[in-house]
Amino acid sequence: MAPRKGKKDLDDLKQELTLDEHKVPWEELLHRLETDKESGLTEAKAAENLHKYGPNALTPVVVTPEWVKFCKQMFGGFATLLWIGAILCFVAYAIEVETAPDDDPPLPDNLWLGVVLAAVVIITGIFSYYQEAKSSSIMESFKNLVPQTAMVVREGKKYEIVAEKLTVGDLVEIKFGDRLPADIRIVESRGLKVDNSSLTGESEPQTRTSEFTNENPLETKNLAFFSTNLVEGTGSGIVIKVGDETVMGRIANLASGLDVGKTPIAREITHFIHIITAVAVFLGVTFFILALVRGYALIEAVVFLIGIIVANVPEGLLATVCVALTLTAKNMAAKNCLVKNLEAVETLGSTSVICSDKTGTLTQNRMTVAHMWFDDEIHEADTTEDQTGVGFDKTADTWIELSKIAALCNRAEFHRDQEDVPILKRKCTGDASEIALLKCTELAVGNVARWREANKKVAEIPFNSTNKYQLSIHESDDPADKRFLLVMKGAPERILDRCSTIRINGEKLPLDEEMKEKFTTAYETLGGLGERVLGFANLHLDLTDYPPGYIFDTEELNFPQDGLCFVGLMSMIDPPRAAVPNAVAKCRSAGIKIIMVTGDHPITAKAIAKNVGIIAPDEDTREDIAERRGVPVDQVDPREAKAIVVHGSDLKNLSSEELDDILANHHEIVFARTSPQQKLIIVE
Repeated sequence: MAPRKGKKDLDDLKQELTLDEHKVPWEELLHRLETDKESGLTEAKAAENLHKYGPNALTPVVVTPEWVKFCKQMFGGFATLLWIGAILCFVAYAIEVETAPDDDPPLPDNLWLGVVLAAVVIITGIFSYYQEAKSSSIMESFKNLVPQTAMVVREGKKYEIVAEKLTVGDLVEIKFGDRLPADIRIVESRGLKVDNSSLTGESEPQTRTSEFTNENPLETKNLAFFSTNLVEGTGSGIVIKVGDETVMGRIANLASGLDVGKTPIAREITHFIHIITAVAVFLGVTFFILALVRGYALIEAVVFLIGIIVANVPEGLLATVCVALTLTAKNMAAKNCLVKNLEAVETLGSTSVICSDKTGTLTQNRMTVAHMWFDDEIHEADTTEDQTGVGFDKTADTWIELSKIAALCNRAEFHRDQEDVPILKRKCTGDASEIALLKCTELAVGNVARWREANKKVAEIPFNSTNKYQLSIHESDDPADKRFLLVMKGAPERILDRCSTIRINGEKLPLDEEMKEKFTTAYETLGGLGERVLGFANLHLDLTDYPPGYIFDTEELNFPQDGLCFVGLMSMIDPPRAAVPNAVAKCRSAGIKIIMVTGDHPITAKAIAKNVGIIAPDEDTREDIAERRGVPVDQVDPREAKAIVVHGSDLKNLSSEELDDILANHHEIVFARTSPQQKLIIVE
């Protein structure tokens, strides 16, 4: 069992992550780790490192034995007072039996009262233990997953090992679908993308390359972290941290090492026990003395003392509290909310501040098309989970062309045998943005798979960070027009640079400065909403130069990539859950302050906060006020703004007093781009 973290250990874990493995030259890192980018560690060095750094596993938290949990329910808190009452009843009955004459046995009142008190404690104790054990067993079942394996290269030989045997310096090969077995520095990337939502809150998969791009280890593209999922590509990397030293390991140790303290109801019951005990003892002793003064025998006075004390014990309180909390826990379980500790139910009623994550908590944790810009107009898509929101004209010629590009220039696919599953809930393979486009076009035009069959793909250039576009060429589905169709999507400014015309109301118009200005306005508007924007363009290739059967070469690029027709923009966001705005409104009406704490970008976080009501529509941030007045931000008094978005890099430099000032003087707060350590500091 792991020892409980001391205060010094916790203070160390709360410090910002400091690594240099992502920025030192490869030669220095390889020399430091005594490894090689091609052949990995030697078996001897791997064994030495495994002994030095320990197994690649998180130290398990201290597990309380089941018998201790049971005893806490039986003898902890208020149950102790009832046990004392039961014992005193048995003592009083024993005294009465000993002192009573043989021909006049005492009434068994004290005996039965003792039995009832003991029965109440035993029954409620077993009931509480069963309720908590049931929830704990469900939580524990999540840990009993299939042991993870990793593909490792040692001495130039590639083989699969249990992930626990990985050590610092190992060369590992990774592919889409894998869960990263350790913190690694990328050696080679072939379209690698990782899902960092559990670590940083970013809904969009993040590209990983071998290039150092940022001083912050969590931001740089050449590091990938333990327990995050690879959603695309293949590659390899050198292990730099294992077990508790990984970023996720530090977070786990930080979370498990915290002293959560007593719940409000536990504190209240303890306080109540002290009062009841003091009152009962005071009254018992008082009447014991009065009995002696009035001439009662000592034994009678003792029985009188015990009776007074027991009479002050509220026998039904424990059962009442247990039943009330259990019924509430049962209602919460029906709503998929597990309660591990019954006392936590009452704690919810004492809530004054809620610090909520964004991704997957306030939002659906799935990228969804939110807006489109075509025919010089921004159209709003339906982002609701049940598709009961607003719609747009799906018969427009430009929209049909835009949706065709989104469907064809797209590598995402639905899993098989999901015809009866609602489109938005179908499982897919592919990039999150492409899945969003696939589901949007499937909803709008129907059978995308049939569309793709009719427009067979003959060439493709996948998206990469250099070009920032994806291109594919398809056969025509029009018997009267056999021209190949080239479709392209990517970063809007890159796509626009490759276009000479623009599609407006089904017609091709010259892409002049006026149209470019309209494009810029739309692009900035959608970007300002915190959405990821993609541009779409197409081109019908000349039949004379590119006849049927033409062989397209994506290496030599024997086809045009310029002179395209710009069709439109589509923007995506991880939309709020349907029930969140109403829940936020109810919390605010109850006087509960809601603070968003996320690792995602400030613009996205602010947009979601406004959508769900954490920032009210009529409240402005300091930046909004400055923009409205046309003055620099530093000329606006921070206290003028009731809403504030605090960036993690700014939070790093704030003193405790400045952070307290923000919490005290701003009613609507969003903390964005925060690290896990900063999240803990904010909550504390």
